[in-house]
Amino acid sequence: MNLPNKLTLLRILLVPLFVAFSLIDFRGHYFAAALVFVIASVTDCLDGYIARKHNLVTDFGKFLDPLADKVLVTAALMCMLNKSETIFSFLEGWGNVWQLFLIVAVIIIVSREFMVSGLRLVTAGKGVVVPADIWGKLKTAFTMVAIVFIYLFMELCEKAIIPFSQTFFDVGVYISFALIAISTILTIISGVRYLWQMRKYLDMK
Repeated sequence: MNLPNKLTLLRILLVPLFVAFSLIDFRGHYFAAALVFVIASVTDCLDGYIARKHNLVTDFGKFLDPLADKVLVTAALMCMLNKSETIFSFLEGWGNVWQLFLIVAVIIIVSREFMVSGLRLVTAGKGVVVPADIWGKLKTAFTMVAIVFIYLFMELCEKAIIPFSQTFFDVGVYISFALIAISTILTIISGVRYLWQMRKYLDMK
C-alpha cells in the first residue's frame, strides 16, 4: 500500500476517535475533536497531492478517498447535530430555529453526498469518471471550516469558563449560521451541477 492510500486509511481510522471525543464529556473534548478533524482534513489534502505529484494514483485510492471524505464529514455533521444543544442556552429563544436550520442543512449536505456517490456508480459502469469541480471543492472547504469553527465555539459555550459577553456568543452564533448556510448553498449548487453534467448518462426514459 502506497503512502497516499495509507493517509486515506488513516483518515478513516481517525473517525471513531473523532466521534469518541465529540460524544464523551470531558474538559476540552470539543477542542480535541476539532483537532482530530483538522488532522484528518490535512490528510485529505496530502494524499491527493502526493498521489498526483508522484504518480501514485490507484483504483483503490480512487475508491477509498471519496469514501473517507464522506464518512468523516457525515460523522462530524451527525455528532454536531447531536451535541448542538450546548449552545442553545446562549440563543435567547432561537434554539429551535438553530436546531431546525441545522437539521435541514445536514439533510441537504448528506443527501448530496449520497446522490454523487450513486451518480459515480452509474457513470463508472459506463467507463466515465465524475471529476471533482471547483464547486465541489469549495463546498468541502466551507463545510470543513464550518465544522471546526462550530466545534471550537461549542467548547467555549459548554463550559463558559471565560466570562464572555452575550454579544460574543451572539456573534459566534451568527458566524455559525453563516458558515453552515454558505456550505449548504454550495452543496446545492455543486449537486445540481453534477447532476446536470452527467444527465446524459442517466436513462430517464
